[in-house]
Amino acid sequence: MKTKKETSKNENKKVCFDNELYLKLQSENISKRIKKFNNKLYLEFGGKIFDDLHAARVLPGFDPNIKIKLLQKMKKITEIIFCISANDIEKNKIRADLGLNYADEVLRLVDNLRALDLTVSSFVITLYKGQSSAQKFAQKLEQRGEKVYFHNYTKGYPNNVETIVSDAGYGANPYIETSRPLVVVTAPGPSSGKLATCLSQLYHEYKRGKKAGYAKFETFPVWNLPLKHPVNIAYEAATADLNDVNQIDPFHFNAYGKLAINYNRDIAVFPILQNILHKITGKDIYKSPTDMGVNMIKDAIIDDKLAVLSAKKEILRRYYRAECDYKKGQITFDNLERNKSLVSEVDVTDDFLKVIDVSRNVAKQSNYPTVALELPNGQIVTGKSKKIITASGAVVLNALRELAGLGDDFDVITDDILLPIVEYRTKILKSHNTLLTIDDILVALSICSAKNEKAKKTIEQLVNLKGCEAHSTYILPSSEENTLKKLGINITCDPVFLNANLFED
Repeated sequence: MKTKKETSKNENKKVCFDNELYLKLQSENISKRIKKFNNKLYLEFGGKIFDDLHAARVLPGFDPNIKIKLLQKMKKITEIIFCISANDIEKNKIRADLGLNYADEVLRLVDNLRALDLTVSSFVITLYKGQSSAQKFAQKLEQRGEKVYFHNYTKGYPNNVETIVSDAGYGANPYIETSRPLVVVTAPGPSSGKLATCLSQLYHEYKRGKKAGYAKFETFPVWNLPLKHPVNIAYEAATADLNDVNQIDPFHFNAYGKLAINYNRDIAVFPILQNILHKITGKDIYKSPTDMGVNMIKDAIIDDKLAVLSAKKEILRRYYRAECDYKKGQITFDNLERNKSLVSEVDVTDDFLKVIDVSRNVAKQSNYPTVALELPNGQIVTGKSKKIITASGAVVLNALRELAGLGDDFDVITDDILLPIVEYRTKILKSHNTLLTIDDILVALSICSAKNEKAKKTIEQLVNLKGCEAHSTYILPSSEENTLKKLGINITCDPVFLNANLFED
């Protein structure tokens, strides 16, 4: 790729987002929507409910758990319904960033929500056609005293509105008992049946004489930022595998003469949704898909210039992720080309992430696989795959030593701690991998810190790695990549395999 410098030193320490302002505006806007619908609103909750790291990278300062804080702020009037598709249970669909299947992810999310004193009232297994795995999942929940509902495919969907909005359509689903003004309908991932669950509930509420409402809460795309704003393009990069494309909302423009941004799937389905809502409520409660949203994120962006720069970096990271995923056979060539076109669209180059060139130059000079990491002060440290430590393990250790002010002082982990780990792995576990990973290094460092002040001082610097950029000259094993992500390090990789082995040991 061509080079073009457009970075400011240590900009990762600046923020461009005001969380407190966002919480205030967002909760007020949702409260207004609840009142508009006679104190009963079904809110479709899109995106990640915990750990929205994409938003945190694109908008420095954004709290990745801001949605949870929003729910906590409104918890007295809120209850949560979790949807999961029977198809996803049957296929054992995996959430790629965590390596958990959707069924386990639902359980994890619910436990985390309840630990924060939030009310999860029920579970809905959608698109149910008698799948045995879905039945077992439901039984597992019911044995723990949970309320579980099954929703079948909606008869007549999407075109036969008369059938959809009838006892043979939404009416065939059981009514989910709720008691609070705000019912958040969420899921472990996309295509889980959140919208259908909301509309089914709306149908039942109206049959009971309750004029409830529906709204949608999505972080991206940001409806009142320009179509080609890098923050919105970064969303396209993040959802390239779903073929999401941002578009000007034609319904909003026709109704109000104002530009608003939405994405293709919501725009395409709106005429159907509008007909269904009209059939249920007897009126057009929304004139556009944008009208359905409650997102106030733009109003909390306090530094647009930094948001633009950060979004461009994220687009570049997504491109490198796509390159590696394609190399591993996990995405199609069309997906890769989509990410490549978005990089060109915002004119982003490798110089946006300085660690890329540094890692490649060190690898070329040393002939060792290399990982480079940029510290918060702008200094770049490197680690190479040699002797007994992987490149990513070495770079983390070198970074921690530098942050602790120890420089080239290597006396933080002694050989009598490291060598037995290698021996255990090779002789007991019969592994062919003799290199110590990041996890091995951090465990050894933790052990040494009990008696070694230098090691203690070093491991205390782990929190300062959050938000740092790193680049590897080879595709990292998933275990090491996941550890780097857990540390909050933004890692990119060249699409090069470290060796010819087909199996990752």
